[in-house]
Amino acid sequence: MSFFDGWPQWDWVSFAQWFFLLYFIGINSGYMLLNLLSLGSLKRYVEMHSLDDLPRSVSGFEPPVSVLVPAYNEEATIAGSVRSMLQLNYPEYEVVVINDGSKDGTMAALQREFSLLPFPEASWQRLRTKTVRGIYRSATYPTLRVIDKENGGKADALNAGINAARYPLFCGVDADSVLERDSLRRVIEPFLEDPRTIASGGTVRIANGCTVDSGFLTSVGLPRNPLALLQIVEYLRAFLFGRLGWSPLNAVLIISGAFGIFRKEVVVEAGGYRHDTVGEDMELVVRLHRLFRARGTPYRIVFVPDPICWTEAPESLRVLKNQRVRWQRGLSESLTMNLGLLFHPRGGAAGWLAFPFMAIFEWLGPLIEVAGYAFMISAWLLGMVSGEAFWTFILVAFGFGLVLSVSSLLLEEISFHIYPKPGQIAVLLVVVILENFGYRQLNSLWRLWGLLLWMTGSKARWGEMTRKASWQTGGGNP
Repeated sequence: MSFFDGWPQWDWVSFAQWFFLLYFIGINSGYMLLNLLSLGSLKRYVEMHSLDDLPRSVSGFEPPVSVLVPAYNEEATIAGSVRSMLQLNYPEYEVVVINDGSKDGTMAALQREFSLLPFPEASWQRLRTKTVRGIYRSATYPTLRVIDKENGGKADALNAGINAARYPLFCGVDADSVLERDSLRRVIEPFLEDPRTIASGGTVRIANGCTVDSGFLTSVGLPRNPLALLQIVEYLRAFLFGRLGWSPLNAVLIISGAFGIFRKEVVVEAGGYRHDTVGEDMELVVRLHRLFRARGTPYRIVFVPDPICWTEAPESLRVLKNQRVRWQRGLSESLTMNLGLLFHPRGGAAGWLAFPFMAIFEWLGPLIEVAGYAFMISAWLLGMVSGEAFWTFILVAFGFGLVLSVSSLLLEEISFHIYPKPGQIAVLLVVVILENFGYRQLNSLWRLWGLLLWMTGSKARWGEMTRKASWQTGGGNP
């Protein structure tokens, strides 16, 4: 009698095959439901903002905002990014760049481009940070200040910016990013519509292949690099139906660190950004949910699909891997640091729907997905599962993923039409198909590695992010 003979063995195999099949059906069904919720939200949003393109004067009711730009070794992109932020269509705001002990020419580039002068000022150190070495003010742009401090990480830099911020709202923007001119005005709208709003986030898109001239986004294009192309589809899926689907339920657990706006007093009261996680942006949002739910205080955390922040995507496998490993570790830390939100009696949709969804399908998902692929393929090759069961699994794993990716592209096309040329849509449609055969599985492996590193307690590292900034041109003053 062989090892594989006998009903107990086959009973175990049958259980495993049904477990993985039902898991993949569950995760894809969940995303399909989010997709439907997003479609309804997007329809209402587009109808409410159908006249936004008409000439309009600024209402004057927008609250002043401090735009915080943490920067570490961003010499290649910092000048263009700051220029774009100095040209925002918004009545009253300031730009505070925090140089977090950069080892390259970031500080020199800022001094050269914006004529910085020492500007000694007292600030209320409400959040503890690394030593601030100096504060500078631009001689040409009164609304621009630069904080030069010892290296302490992104969370520490943001906390230093919060200490220096003069206004009641702050907007965190990555130093390699470019905002469209009306992005700040659009992302602030939830605060005007509902005073209970404590945070809102906009959409992040891939700048590779676009052209930014002296801080202005002059043309939208597609990158030639295949990895960057794949990430365009990935970002569409993550933002347009991932976060948009949760927003009507007040269950958004992630506001991208590249573009999010918060009430300063709320964040200070919560303790600011944590230094002991590489996912400080998500952890803060989950913590705010937990604290406000526990107190029973009404609040809103909103995702707005229209404001756009353009950022550079990794174009090498090594850098992309480091990024995804870091994201998975950040997700693991954010959820485990705030387990009190899970199934809290006053947890609402955030604690009873979004948190378990993220835990089962995003946090533990890589482990189950990789195990599922490995088991089904090996079991089929060994004759332990039937061809019908194997191909059903493949159809669910790949077919649903393809439908989700295509629907994301269709949502983009019928709503915002960011990529106007038919050729661009055709290229993205091909990418939508190809990304399901290899790229998504590779991402699962990277995420699994990040999960295992977190489980074993390995020291977290940000990894190197090399900026090419080939999409930025021009220079000088705006």
